Amino acid sequence: MLTPAQPASRQVGNWEEALGLVRERSTDLRSAEANVQRAEGRWRQALATLLPNGRVSAGVAMDLLNPGLAVGITGIPIAAQTGGTSSLRPTVPLASGSVSLTQSVVDIGAWRGLSSASAAENSAQANLQDVQRRLTLGLARALVATVAAERAAEINRVGLRRALERAALAQRSLELGAGTQLDVVRVRQDVEVARQSLISGDEQLRRAREALGLSLGLPQEVGVNPSFQLQGLVDQTRATCTPLKALGDRPDLEAARAQVDSARESTRQASAGYLPTLGINSNINAFTTDPGPGRVATWSIAAVLSVPIWEGGGRAGIVRERAGLERQAAETLERTRRDVEVEVARARRSVEVAESLVKTATEARELSARTDQLTRRAFEVGRGSSLELVQSGAALRQAELALALREFELVQARLDAFLTEARCDW
Repeated sequence: MLTPAQPASRQVGNWEEALGLVRERSTDLRSAEANVQRAEGRWRQALATLLPNGRVSAGVAMDLLNPGLAVGITGIPIAAQTGGTSSLRPTVPLASGSVSLTQSVVDIGAWRGLSSASAAENSAQANLQDVQRRLTLGLARALVATVAAERAAEINRVGLRRALERAALAQRSLELGAGTQLDVVRVRQDVEVARQSLISGDEQLRRAREALGLSLGLPQEVGVNPSFQLQGLVDQTRATCTPLKALGDRPDLEAARAQVDSARESTRQASAGYLPTLGINSNINAFTTDPGPGRVATWSIAAVLSVPIWEGGGRAGIVRERAGLERQAAETLERTRRDVEVEVARARRSVEVAESLVKTATEARELSARTDQLTRRAFEVGRGSSLELVQSGAALRQAELALALREFELVQARLDAFLTEARCDW
């Protein structure tokens, strides 16, 4: 059990490598990018209602009951097909075509819909940046947790080795007649406790590696190369993310505000459905003649005024539904603002707390090491008990683990303090 833990089959050697794997394999990032694509498509659809809409159609028709007669074209009188001349006759079968063009002139609802889609696109872009920030923070935390687990597993092995040394010392004292069987049992019990800590620590290490693998998009254990510089991780993240000028510029707040704007414009779009719309339609119809090739039968242009009168209350229902969505978006914005304020305050405070804990843990570890050294010396000369020996050894193991964890917590606190007030743009 004193053999060092087996290294993971795959390891990351630096921050750039780990971040590259996240860019390549993260499903959250792909989903956020797809959400931006959907928002862009929605904006384009909203814009299409305000741009000219042209359509060309063509067809061939034949009367199966009267094969020798030309089939009339829908919308064109038979008398108009020849234009009043006897020299032009519709062909049998009759080939026809039409070109139509529509243009919206006054449609307030369509403009509101375009504004709503534009705000939704801004929200999706800001959400993508927030996903990138959260992925960066999650990756940094996974790396710190893995390195901490590696260190804890190493400390557990050192603790077991010391417990075995104390057990050998107690056994030697018993053989020389200076100790008792109770001393041997006590130190052996301490050895078993150290073994339990080692087994538990190794399992935590495996879970930390698995969590790091999932953060990187790999369904396997991923370790950290011993050459990885954890202390410079904050400086490395600064190359990826930039500090915010103001807390309100955080991407999740921007996304929530844009979502409120989108919901508001969507409500206005529904309300604009009560207003009339004005558009222009133009149609050209043509068909084949004998002699050919054909002729243009009609070319019309019309101004169309559409006034909604009554639609069974459906429009009122849409307005109420979108007003509810607007209210939900506003409440989400307020909740996000509160969460961000608390998160930032907690992150700023955690750095000072972590520094104080590292200082106290360092002092506690030094005192525990000194106590264990003196206790072992006293036991060797017969002035100390096995109980004191076991207690000092257990206290030293706990102090070393606590110091290691406090040091990693300090690194994590500094990362959190930076990334909670940063914008990441990959």
